[in-house]
Amino acid sequence: MTNADGGEYRQLHETVLDRLGSDIVAGVVAPGTRISADDVVTQYSVSRTVVREVVRVLESLGLLAVRRRVGITVLGEEHWNSLDPSVIRWKLAGPQRFEQLSSLSELRSGIEPLAARLAATRATPEQCGALTAAVIGMSSTSRAADTDAYLAHDSDFHRTLLTASGNPLLRAMSQIVVEVLEGRTRHSLMPHVAETEAIRLHGVVASSIQMGDADAAEAAMRAIVSESATAVEQMKDDEDTHE
Repeated sequence: MTNADGGEYRQLHETVLDRLGSDIVAGVVAPGTRISADDVVTQYSVSRTVVREVVRVLESLGLLAVRRRVGITVLGEEHWNSLDPSVIRWKLAGPQRFEQLSSLSELRSGIEPLAARLAATRATPEQCGALTAAVIGMSSTSRAADTDAYLAHDSDFHRTLLTASGNPLLRAMSQIVVEVLEGRTRHSLMPHVAETEAIRLHGVVASSIQMGDADAAEAAMRAIVSESATAVEQMKDDEDTHE
């Protein structure tokens, strides 16, 4: 297989994976549905090899079950790996977007304030510098907070924070948090101009960690997660009002 062929294969794989995964998570393909590999081949005009790999990934995520003499069956949400970034991304793209964001906010409220507290005693000078640089970047792009430029700085901040906790399990949660941030940007759930208080609080977290003030770092990080949850809830209320 040439490099060009390999790139085309990966693109086809990712396209089918995203579309089928999104349909299952959104309920377009209901739990209990039997899926024929031949039907998927025909629907997406791809090879059986692509379909086999897609099915393997979705099975590993708990979205599908493959059994001899039964075939491929769509599984209910109770079987899904709900912490996998792909599943999170698909849910954020679906009709239960706000419910997913609410659940993720609850998760973040448990892990990010703790990460900030730990980082206050464990962060390296380089990590402190990276946090400060991310806040500066957020501030400089705050008048376009719904763009990729702001998102990049915001993601850097939260990724660095979780890594600076020194806890490998918290560090492993960084992609989940980044998926939340990316999802809000991707689905127009970020304000065009960032809240001044949100920027200030990120700065407080960075400076508190640099000074080794665990209490202040934890409190400011908890306020950031709370502010984000409140903003999303307001957007949900506004959307419900206009329906």
